Amino acid sequence: MLHLPLVVDFHHAVKPFDRSRHRKYTSHGSKSAASLTHVVPEIVDRPDDYMSRTKFLEEKMTVPISWKHQVPKSKANVKYTTPNLVEVQGDFMSPARSPEENMSNKWQELRAGSSKWEHLLDPFHPWLRAEIIKYGEFAQATYDAFNNDCFPECYGNCRYRKHKLFDELHLTKHGYEVTKYIYAMSHVGVLQYLERSQSPHTWSKDSNWIGFVAVSNDDESKRIGRRDIVMAWRGTVAVSEWISDLEAKLVLIGDGDVMVEYGFHKIYTSKCDSTRYNKLSASEQVMEEVKKLEKLYREKGEKVSLTITGHSLGGALALLNAYEAAASLPDLPITVISFGAPQVGNIGFREKINEMKVKTMRIVVKQDKVPTLPGELWLIRILQTLLSITGMRKWVYTHVGEELALDITSSPHLKPKFSYKDCHNLEIYLHLIDRLHNKDSGFREGERDIALVNKNTGMLIQEIGIPENWYQVPHKGLIFNTIIGRWIKPNRVNQQDEDDVPPI
Repeated sequence: MLHLPLVVDFHHAVKPFDRSRHRKYTSHGSKSAASLTHVVPEIVDRPDDYMSRTKFLEEKMTVPISWKHQVPKSKANVKYTTPNLVEVQGDFMSPARSPEENMSNKWQELRAGSSKWEHLLDPFHPWLRAEIIKYGEFAQATYDAFNNDCFPECYGNCRYRKHKLFDELHLTKHGYEVTKYIYAMSHVGVLQYLERSQSPHTWSKDSNWIGFVAVSNDDESKRIGRRDIVMAWRGTVAVSEWISDLEAKLVLIGDGDVMVEYGFHKIYTSKCDSTRYNKLSASEQVMEEVKKLEKLYREKGEKVSLTITGHSLGGALALLNAYEAAASLPDLPITVISFGAPQVGNIGFREKINEMKVKTMRIVVKQDKVPTLPGELWLIRILQTLLSITGMRKWVYTHVGEELALDITSSPHLKPKFSYKDCHNLEIYLHLIDRLHNKDSGFREGERDIALVNKNTGMLIQEIGIPENWYQVPHKGLIFNTIIGRWIKPNRVNQQDEDDVPPI
């Protein structure tokens, strides 16, 4: 077994957090953490129909969860970062990012999960943590760049040109370049899983930007010892949009008894000749680009790998993508890193993924209900129990890969009251990953800017002083035209590279 450098905890001697030096904010009607009681609304079996059941789950996504907040001794040494937003030397929001280590001779162990990552998760090895966060930030980029709040005619597309995407989102540090944008049908028959604009002048009535393919540059390829192709899949902006349409129906794919959820498969494979962006399905677009890049760099004598990532629905699409890629390119090392993903297929699907040697790291937050779906739906759960007893295993939903379970209550930086929607937020996932040290000693001082937690939530405790839901597009998407001296809407074609816009 290869041995990576020892993980050392440099934070055990950090002084306890002094709340007195932080700005204080008052909230009318708020209660102290000590007064909160443990009331966790559980999803229970209800004798009603399927639609009522899914509606009940949607409502629970926004119901606050409270518990008696007691900070363990292990958290007493956690050092809070300053809430001072002014850039003053020595007084930063969070520690500087550590130099990235050359992991070319450890890639098999770190990235391919050669030993199922068992000895790297407790304590959490910093190199593995950095890799997971890197791909998590690619998944987060699909949300940050998605146009869902500006102009109806641009709704559902990407805000930025592909060669500007990482610059705009401050992700050039990872050393990757976007090579292709991927589009999916925004509706499948009567089901609508993704967003659609209602404007008669919309850029597309049928398609959504669903993610991107990127590849590591020369410096990053040298650091990791191979050319890494990345596919980042976007989830839905609102979980309830696809929960309400989740049919939980399994369909056969390929040979044998391999089955996957009907809706996820339709999103991945649907296409229409009359559309501009989906003459090819999302599946065909991705595989065309991956095969092209794989051939390009293999012919140059380089080692090549494929890493697929996604959050929520994007995590489900990542597994379907991995299944297809492994079948088409059996010699290509494939890793899936998913966040808060639902169950995708049956036991046959899991066994086939394992047989094809796809390595999967599945990160979940214990309080997040989405990873329990669709098997958690009461009708499906009862049915699967009966099918398991009768031996009809092919109809039973199951997860794929190794699980890294996080606990939202373990963070001293988060409020002691949250909803299921908060539990499912990807920035919350990344915050917990960044600051997790091991199962016993709890949190460490992290490297990611803690302000990112409140990008689209209000989960940070008030003492840290970060505004809630602060992330927004400058000027609501308007740009100033210096020639005519007016604020105008940007033209979609001008936002995109020519090769980003398929021919009519």
